[in-house]
Amino acid sequence: MAQGKQEKQIDLLQGTLDLLILKAVSLGPLHGYGVLLRIQQLSGEELVIQQGSLYPALYRLEHQGAIASEWGESENNRRAKYYKLTRAGRERLAGETQKWNRMAGIIGSILRASPEGV
Repeated sequence: MAQGKQEKQIDLLQGTLDLLILKAVSLGPLHGYGVLLRIQQLSGEELVIQQGSLYPALYRLEHQGAIASEWGESENNRRAKYYKLTRAGRERLAGETQKWNRMAGIIGSILRASPEGV
């Protein structure tokens, strides 16, 4: 039963992980693990991103030009790659946010439908 719940969560995140990463990085430069923690914090600890999903997504977004990285030092004095949003990433975030909000509104309308309204 618990495995089914985890699979549902993964299905949801596959379609939204890039958007969540772009939003997290838009709030300020972060190292990879910091991105993971920021998403968890912003979700009220409701979303748990697996590192095995996060790092390929960061690589993909960097390769696509949505984020850029540079090496720096983390809070615990370790060398870490810090990610920041690029101009293309800001544009993508704005476009995807608009699409997400539109789709959420459409789905919300459908879910609010009642037999009397059909």
